[in-house]
Amino acid sequence: MTTRTNALNDMHAVVTGGGSGIGAAIARALVDAGARVTLIGRDPAKLEAQRLALGPSHAVHCVTADITQPDAVENAFASARDALGPVDILVNNAGQAQAAPFGKTDLGLWQRMLDVNLTGTFLCTQAALPAMIERGFGRIVNVASTAGQIGYAYVAAYCAAKHGVIGLTRALALETATTGVTVNAVCPGYTETPLLQTSLDQVVAKTGRSTDDARAALQRTNPQRRFIEPDEVAHAVLWLVMPESGSMTGQSISISGGEVM
Repeated sequence: MTTRTNALNDMHAVVTGGGSGIGAAIARALVDAGARVTLIGRDPAKLEAQRLALGPSHAVHCVTADITQPDAVENAFASARDALGPVDILVNNAGQAQAAPFGKTDLGLWQRMLDVNLTGTFLCTQAALPAMIERGFGRIVNVASTAGQIGYAYVAAYCAAKHGVIGLTRALALETATTGVTVNAVCPGYTETPLLQTSLDQVVAKTGRSTDDARAALQRTNPQRRFIEPDEVAHAVLWLVMPESGSMTGQSISISGGEVM
């Protein structure tokens, strides 16, 4: 796909978890296509660094918020609208992964995975969707995971949360099918991000493997024997939010080098 540099002119996109990793790559792709972008995250330093990296000539607004808290989400979206106008595009990217055998998955871990990965997506979508429907246009993309399409050992809570994100995506796509709003999910495999490094550190700490061995083990899940790059995910998101992608809705697109779903 050749992307017009002004394809998203006059559109306002909100990206959660926009301070690093996949979120930062998505923000860059949206800005390059002409969008105004609000970055939402918990770390103000990361958000500000990303705003500066995107360049002073672009309309980028940063909001520090915990997306698991309803009041914080409501205030964050109010701030976004006040700064850059109505929200046309929502990318629910914020997420967290934590591994543990099921027998050692306590209620706290279970709830954390549901809160940030699923409830956060729910709350942010509730904040953005009504106005999209009222205006007759909107694009919502949920960054799920291949863990939402298949199962992985030792991450039962994360898998359950990401399966929930895909279920939510499919349900909302049907509810909004005649409104001009599309709802899709992208499902990256292991991607070269700070979140991946956290997973590698957990593997090393729990198994005694070297970092190189841990990387090789995770790369073997990808038939291309590599990690996905954040820009590859961003490119897929950009395609889904284009005005010309109106027939794409309810999809969960695997970005995984051919991993069998």
